Amino acid sequence: MGWYDVFRNTKINYFLIPAATAISPLIYLYVRSITKSNFKFQRAHLYHFIIPIVLVLYRLTIFTYDAMQPGFAETQNGILKITVDEAIVLPILNIFDFAVMLLYLAFTIQLYINYRQKIKQYFSNVFKLELNWIRNFLLVFTFLFLYSSLQTVIGSVIVDLGYQERWWLNLAMAICTIYVGLKGYFTDTTKLNKLDFSFSPKQISIPEDAKTAKKEISETSIEAIAALMQREKPFLNPDLNLSELASQANLTRGQLSEIINSGFQMNFNDFVNSYRINAFKSMLKEGKHKQLSLLGIAYECGFNSKATFNRVFKKLTSFSPTQYLQSQAE
Repeated sequence: MGWYDVFRNTKINYFLIPAATAISPLIYLYVRSITKSNFKFQRAHLYHFIIPIVLVLYRLTIFTYDAMQPGFAETQNGILKITVDEAIVLPILNIFDFAVMLLYLAFTIQLYINYRQKIKQYFSNVFKLELNWIRNFLLVFTFLFLYSSLQTVIGSVIVDLGYQERWWLNLAMAICTIYVGLKGYFTDTTKLNKLDFSFSPKQISIPEDAKTAKKEISETSIEAIAALMQREKPFLNPDLNLSELASQANLTRGQLSEIINSGFQMNFNDFVNSYRINAFKSMLKEGKHKQLSLLGIAYECGFNSKATFNRVFKKLTSFSPTQYLQSQAE
């Protein structure tokens, strides 16, 4: 932008702190604050920012030293900036920035994946809680990070890249940041704040030896839950979650989760939605589709979104709702 031509004695280079070591933990803590109920920033979280804090102190130190040297006012960079910072520290820092960003991105992506798996153990309808905008942000940001790394390699080894070649990345990063900020601000996570995520179900996936696992759960417990679902029809409540069903069954969340995972070989989400699908099929047999749309029937059965209904129906029946209706008419 001509900054160095207009301001030939600028000292801005001392304060261009590499931001990756601060941005990466910020992204991690931001996603954690969204996906963890009642998250609060604590003093221990400051440890994530030790590296950028040290960098700021280091730059202030070399600036103070260089400013004390004669002739500093007539030049851009002092002796330590040239001989230590640019010659030794910056090349090492470029590699370190890459490693830190890669590590935190891996942590953040794993955090989000675990969140997506966990909500299926707590909620019967997860469409509004899947936070797909976080997934989109992480995908775009990861691509921009890899592009930035490639750009750095090309600019250092192959050809010198000026501001005109590099500014597109800055623009894309800014748009990506604004996107995630706005989505996060307008996203309602009230349901997450009401639930204690400190509880972790013992079984997240279907056991390898289903028969052995099922024997560990008494048949009485399995039959009691099945009877409750048939008698009370709690699945008709679109906001049904693990805590509410456990309360109705007079069980702890851990006990109910273990019965569902080991006894029925399903996670909580699939378990409840299987009853909703069966209720939907029963309504079709009764001819309800002649008075209501398929989506209207789905809402009466406890679903709260078209996307969830279509996805669950396809998963559990291998048909779309329309295809299933046509197959029953033949």
